Amino acid sequence: MRVTEKGQVTIPKELRDELGIGPGSEVAFRRDGDAIVVRKVSGGVTRGRRVVERLRGRGDVQMTTDEIMALTRGD
Repeated sequence: MRVTEKGQVTIPKELRDELGIGPGSEVAFRRDGDAIVVRKVSGGVTRGRRVVERLRGRGDVQMTTDEIMALTRGD
């Protein structure tokens, strides 16, 4: 298997299917001597959850939810 210029490789389909790795799945890398071990991350915090947590509470709008909803409804 060849590594691209961006350092990417393709996990063979048979292995992805066996391990349930699909689009959006999280994987982790670990060095084991001169080998790299790739494993599926399950039950951990996803990338999306990390983004949400980082942005939570950062809004600078000083309006209540009801005021925002009234604006979007045209009330």
